[in-house]
Amino acid sequence: MKKVDLHIHSTYSDGKNTPQEIVANAVKMGIDIIGFSDHSYTPFDLSYCISKEDITKYKAEIISLKNEYKDKIDILLGIEQDYYSTEETNDYEYIIGSVHYIKKDGDYIPIDESAKILIDAANKHFDGDIYSLIELYFETVCDVVCKTNCDIIGHIDLISKFNENNALFDEKDERYITAYKNACDKLISFNKLFEINTGAISRGYRTSPYPSSNIYEYLKSKGARFILSSDSHSKDNLCYKFNEYSNLI
Repeated sequence: MKKVDLHIHSTYSDGKNTPQEIVANAVKMGIDIIGFSDHSYTPFDLSYCISKEDITKYKAEIISLKNEYKDKIDILLGIEQDYYSTEETNDYEYIIGSVHYIKKDGDYIPIDESAKILIDAANKHFDGDIYSLIELYFETVCDVVCKTNCDIIGHIDLISKFNENNALFDEKDERYITAYKNACDKLISFNKLFEINTGAISRGYRTSPYPSSNIYEYLKSKGARFILSSDSHSKDNLCYKFNEYSNLI
């Protein structure tokens, strides 16, 4: 089986290493195919995404590396297209569609920034009801393929990033289960790839990949197709724990 990792972030967005550094390490690791998928431009939050000015430069550099290393590794030009990004995606070889925010009362609420932000948002916008926030998240996820025209559905249960040991909510609660099943049922019809995403493990937030085992089993029972993704923000985390989770795809 070829060693493939298509969810990789560089210094063009919130990664630690340049594309050149990432490619060099991927070759050293014996990876067959890598894909760069830096975060698409989101005008309401510039802290983590490709700047508007760097989009053309990003595309050109990845294409240049593709040609430079063509005899050593296959390199693909991708993008992680956020649900609320309005940037064109025609130039990319593949798209990862992800929901990093929900929008409520005119506010963009980041899902994966901190537990405190989620708690404060539940108190401010949902009368303290975290499950209402979760329901809005999965309602947004339902539409991610239509909105982003993605090939890969990114970390479908990102809302659980800070929920190790049910720290924020009970993942066996019926409202949570109903919310994620509705999203899975909608998305499965598009026949897109779902990520087995190890990024939160490598960064110390979780001890297991996205999606949770319950969501994975539900998707699998519906005939979903999966791909391993490191969601790497460092050259050292390429193909992170892929050997451990390869049985899931």
